[in-house]
Formats: sequence, structure tokens, C-alpha cells
Amino acid sequence: MSDARLTDPAVDAADATLLQKRVDRRRALGILLGGAAVATQAAAACSPVAPLSDEEREVKLLAWREYIKGNYRFMTEAERAETIARLERIAKVKRGVDVRIQSTGAQPGVEFGYAFNISKCKGFRSCVQACINENNLDRRAATQYIRIFEMENGVVDLEEADATFQHEVPAEGHFYMGTQCFQCANPPCVKVCPVGATWQEPDGITVIDYDWCIGCRYCMAACPYWARRFNWSEPEVPVDQLNPNQHYLGNRARKTGVVEKCTFCIHRTRQGRLPACAEACPTGARVFGNLLDPDSEIRWVLANKKVFRLKEDLNTEPRFWYFTD
Repeated sequence: MSDARLTDPAVDAADATLLQKRVDRRRALGILLGGAAVATQAAAACSPVAPLSDEEREVKLLAWREYIKGNYRFMTEAERAETIARLERIAKVKRGVDVRIQSTGAQPGVEFGYAFNISKCKGFRSCVQACINENNLDRRAATQYIRIFEMENGVVDLEEADATFQHEVPAEGHFYMGTQCFQCANPPCVKVCPVGATWQEPDGITVIDYDWCIGCRYCMAACPYWARRFNWSEPEVPVDQLNPNQHYLGNRARKTGVVEKCTFCIHRTRQGRLPACAEACPTGARVFGNLLDPDSEIRWVLANKKVFRLKEDLNTEPRFWYFTD
């Protein structure tokens, strides 16, 4: 009797995965059966009797190739270009949209930082809406990377602060503080990921390979700043609201069962632009720039203002400071 595994590359790949020290992709339990099932679906897509349209068959085959690809960090430039072409094609076939997915890397001599002027923020939340639109956040789940907290004057207590206020702002006797991912220099979220799906880039941005995330949410538990979001269902973004300007490690399409977060608008900032939140702020409360540039505005703020960071005792070294005029 022949061994069925010899003719099933998906099972062979799964066997190899089991021999690795760290389980990768989405299968920690039932990895062999899962790989074989996907291979069966891909084979069915190629079958002349499969009840699929040409587009459906193409999407299944493209999805299969996406499923077996490697971690983004270890891809060659050719492999990155190939997977980006697949993702762009999937978006075209499935949703009829043309997206442009970048793979722009960190630029030499750049380390991004952010400063938030508490004196100027009035709680308008223009930054929140800009972030939602720019980063293709799930409209059904009302996902937000940014939260603006309203607090009573003289009291900094995010645990008791309100981030869901619906009244006219600014409210008398209150001030406002924004939070998002602080792109820590010592990120605890990276350390706990069991599959290497999240890491810190040379320009200080902590990113996620969504196709490598297994949805364990250890990173969410480790983050002391509530910066990560888990997709309990497939994110929904209406076609007419989709931002086609995307980055592989940023605002491209995400899936069910993975974690996502702010990336300082990596698709913008690596092109020399401001994050959408900073550009949208009507009061100038947000300062973004290169920490390694002595002439940048953020370096001026750090040198001339009294600044502080949240939970500095945790030694996370966030690249996000608060200050007042």
C-alpha cells in the first residue's frame, strides 16, 4: 500500500512544520488535517467538474499560494513582489477594486516619534475618523486604533476616563488625551508572540504579518497601552470607502482571527508624509517626525517642553510623549 503523504505536498509541509521549534501559521492543533484539507480544496479548484466560475477558481488557487507562503521578513524581494501581485489580484477579482500595495522598507537614518500636546487637543476626534478611513478599519465592528479620553482637569487617570463621550466639546473643566500604539522601543508584545508574527522595524514601527498571526492574542495581553485589536469576524469596508493606497505591513486587507494595530500609517510615513491623524488634527495637537533629525519639530518639543510618557516604570520606552504649552 502506498503512503498517501508522498503525493500530498501540503501534508509534507505540515510534517516539516511539526519538527520546528515554533509552530507557524494557523495550525497548532490538527495541523496535518488542516493542511490536507486546503490542498484538497486547491485540487478541487483545478478539477474540470468543480462547480466554480473562472474567477472563483482563480481566487481559490491564489488563496492557496498565499496560505503556503513564508513569513514576510524572510521573503526575497522577488517573493515579496509575487505575493503582493497575488493580493492585488485577489482584491480585483473578489471586490472589483484596484489596490496598490507597497513593500517600502525602513529608510536609513529615520526613527519615528510622536508627541501629543494636551493643551491643544479639544476632543474633536477628527484624528479618529481620519485613522478609520486611512487604515481601512472594520466598519461593522467600529474598530478604532485611536482613542481620545476626556478627563477632569488635574487628573490623569485613563482607567476611569471616558473615551465614548457624545456631548459637545470641549467640555468645561475637562481636558483630552489621545492613545494609540506607542511604538515602544522595548515592546512587550513582540516578546510574547509564539510564532514571530510581530516585530519591530529599524525605523521604530512595530508591525504584524497578518498572514502569520495565529490569533492567540498574547500580544494583546502583554500590551499595557490597549493598542491592539482582534478581528472576531472578517473586517468590512464598503468598496466606495476603501483606501487603495496600502502597505503589506499596514492597511491592506485583514482577516478573521488576527490582531492588528496602528503602524504610524506606514504607507504614508515611509513616503515622507504625516500620519493621517496628525494631518487631520484641526488644532495642531499632534507632532510627528524623525527622532534622529536634530532639526525636526519633535526634537524641538523634546528639548524645550516638559514631556512625560505613560507607564514609564514598565521600561517599555514608548516613542510617544505628552506635553503642554
